[in-house]
Amino acid sequence: MNAASSVDLTEHERAVVNAFQGGFPVTERPFEPAAAAMRDRGVDTTGESVLETIRDLDERGVLSRFGPLVNAQEIGGAATLVAMHAPEERFDEVVEAVNDHREVAHNYEREHPHLNVWFVVSVAEREARRASERANGEVVSSRVEEVLAEIEAETGQETYNLPKQREFRVEAKFYVDGPFGTGGGDETDRTGSEADGESRGIDCSDLGPDVSPTDRDTLTPAERDLVLEVQGGLPLTETPYADVAETIGRETSWVLETIQRFVLEGKIRRVGVVPNHYALGYTENGMTVWDVPDDLVSTVGPEVAGLPFVTHCYERPRHEGVWPYNFFAMTHGRSEAESERRIEQVRETMAEHWDVEDGDWDSLFSTEILKKTGIRLAERADANTTQDESTDR
Repeated sequence: MNAASSVDLTEHERAVVNAFQGGFPVTERPFEPAAAAMRDRGVDTTGESVLETIRDLDERGVLSRFGPLVNAQEIGGAATLVAMHAPEERFDEVVEAVNDHREVAHNYEREHPHLNVWFVVSVAEREARRASERANGEVVSSRVEEVLAEIEAETGQETYNLPKQREFRVEAKFYVDGPFGTGGGDETDRTGSEADGESRGIDCSDLGPDVSPTDRDTLTPAERDLVLEVQGGLPLTETPYADVAETIGRETSWVLETIQRFVLEGKIRRVGVVPNHYALGYTENGMTVWDVPDDLVSTVGPEVAGLPFVTHCYERPRHEGVWPYNFFAMTHGRSEAESERRIEQVRETMAEHWDVEDGDWDSLFSTEILKKTGIRLAERADANTTQDESTDR
């Protein structure tokens, strides 16, 4: 069994997993140019072989899906991270009350002496905008605040809202030993590869239509249909974009141009294979939190985000007397020891800029997934869709 994976992967399978976790061609027949790029880098393959490999990996659960990774935040609506305490004797009762709210998308139990329940609240745009409405001269609470108030009333436990203030990185890519990866060992973690990350993956994002981003912050009906059609992945056929076009009743050229434009606009983070990181052996994740001096956040943020094993990196608010940390960095490892080594590298990076003491940081490992239903993208897309179809033509 491959040391970097919980499943048996051939050399070709590892090459495909590593090659296209982003930057997949946005062309009518994308698998042959993808294979050509792999051949240029020393892997003997064909478009048919790449397609068959992705199909097989998908069927075996090695991949979560193949296709665009939609950025829900840019589609519309609002989401926030929330922490709370669930007493041991009432843990199941409190968790059930939280999870009963359809706005709660993810919920994890994490190791912390007080804040042991961490969940994400996601609302649609029309609900989020209620914050700007006024009644009797008072600002109406946003739907996020309403949900948290409901949870507090039902559980008797205080919630601590931790909305993202600055995003430094959201890039959950997971590599295995083999071509286009890192070699799988911690010795390359600091730089990402022997050539400062250049061997990580293949970028064919230039293989697609020549488009320009727009400044529109809403979707047209056709764009909404496209987002909802591809959010779960592309068809695993020789012509995936054409198949999507046929399903939603648009021209293939329009689908290609819109997906390419959405990548430029940030509505799609990337196009490619999305690994199931648990299947690849990345079973340990540590949410490290730091009390970074406010004037250094802009400096340390990009540096920590540049560590290849950091998948999410944000600035979030403190809560005086309860939560002293303003900086979050999520790491993943294939063993507890590897995870601890990677967290130490985050600490070393921090220590290059300020005197980090033991009380300045903590690491919260997840112990149980309490709920994981995903962001309700359909509602967010619907709420952020205009009826003006003129820009679809």
